[in-house]
Amino acid sequence: MYNQITDVPGVKVGNKENHQALTGCTAVIFENGAVAGVDVRGSAPGTRETDLLNPINLVDKVHAITLSGGSAFGLDSASGVMQFLEEKGIGLDVGVARVPIVPAAVLFDLPVGDPKIRPDRRMGYEAAKVATTGKFSTGNYGAGCGATVGKLAGLEFCMKGGLGSASICLENGVVIGAIVAVNPVGDVREPATGEILAGVYKDERIIDSLEILAKNYQPAISPGSNTTIGVIAVNADLTKAEATKVAQMAHDGYARTIFPAHTMFDGDTIFAVATGGERVSIDVIGGLAAKVMESAIIDAVKSAESVGGIIAHKDLFSHPKA
Repeated sequence: MYNQITDVPGVKVGNKENHQALTGCTAVIFENGAVAGVDVRGSAPGTRETDLLNPINLVDKVHAITLSGGSAFGLDSASGVMQFLEEKGIGLDVGVARVPIVPAAVLFDLPVGDPKIRPDRRMGYEAAKVATTGKFSTGNYGAGCGATVGKLAGLEFCMKGGLGSASICLENGVVIGAIVAVNPVGDVREPATGEILAGVYKDERIIDSLEILAKNYQPAISPGSNTTIGVIAVNADLTKAEATKVAQMAHDGYARTIFPAHTMFDGDTIFAVATGGERVSIDVIGGLAAKVMESAIIDAVKSAESVGGIIAHKDLFSHPKA
């Protein structure tokens, strides 16, 4: 067990990033297909194929989910994941071709590195090509490469976000895993203690984002310039409606760690996928999905590295005023 989403049977993950441009994408692949649902809570989302996941619509299985930086430009990376899967003969059989079903969500990282370089078709293809069922890198990798946290006082006072993952294994062999790219306008806190792990870093200290809001501060940022995007996976038997409910419940993991979450400045999105197995209570899966999402968010912040003048959580441990 790696304590990552790849602990879930039937799940592979591949990352590709440009460390100079500070952007990247993550391909979460289900070669045998997986029933999927989605829940979008942020008010400025950038997504692809989410309507397909509505329980009233026909197609019930996806073959990959792409998480990407680059704002709406980054949706192009999903086309590269599609290309890779098509070459492998993976997709929905429509008679004349196999069409890989690849929903996607993006976050906004353009101001952090080079805004002219974004995840594209080629980067998506390369991410899918290196996908593994084993352990993968978190922090400044994949969709978390250019992610930041705490921007209510302006981007110049943010801290480093990143890519995180976690899993929970039940006694019956059911595994619930999460992967998430953490890029919120708010700060990230340890749920058990309320300690702010990353947020607005100004005058050599972390400032509470909720205090900034309480002072009626007008954020100097544009809507949609943030966003936390993630995937929950489980090796259980779910319908599309049930997977959608799990995605909905998993958002509690955002609410317990990100302050504030689901704002007008975020496009917060969670996909939930089921790779098949036994029937398990939705309340069990959904409740634990929220818990594992908490852990993945904390992993993203704690594994991130300082870059480009943006300080990371781990570099504040020895700071006397942190």
